[in-house]
Amino acid sequence: MKICAFTGHRTVPVSRRTSLALSLDRTIEHLIGEGYTDFRAGGALGFDMLAALRVLLAKAKHPSIKLHLMLPCRDQAKDWREGERLLWQDIIDKADSVRYLFDTYQAGCMYVRNRALIDGADLCVAYLTSNRGGTAYTCSYAEKKGVPILNLAK
Repeated sequence: MKICAFTGHRTVPVSRRTSLALSLDRTIEHLIGEGYTDFRAGGALGFDMLAALRVLLAKAKHPSIKLHLMLPCRDQAKDWREGERLLWQDIIDKADSVRYLFDTYQAGCMYVRNRALIDGADLCVAYLTSNRGGTAYTCSYAEKKGVPILNLAK
């Protein structure tokens, strides 16, 4: 079993979404060919949800792969717009497993989630365009743990 973790920014420019989705499709197909079976996402808006959706799409062709969601808290989407919450719930319903790290939001829960995504992973596929914020933190943590990073923003 090989594990890929996804991390990326909550905002993906509209002009990049189609090309990023295609890049994710190619990357996921390549990783499946390399023996990756388990894919982890953190459930945030933007790249996390896009990556989860692309894994679910790949499952139609490769039913043996798994999508595992590692969510910071059960109320992660409470302040999101209705359409975003509905999409988040749909992804949860279709995931192979869902792990909630906390029942409700609390300071630091996002960082706990980010570390949980990386712990035990063999690869981190990122969409990193800035050296600040949660994605940069997660990539830094991956480097410290010796987990290679494939940055799709490059």
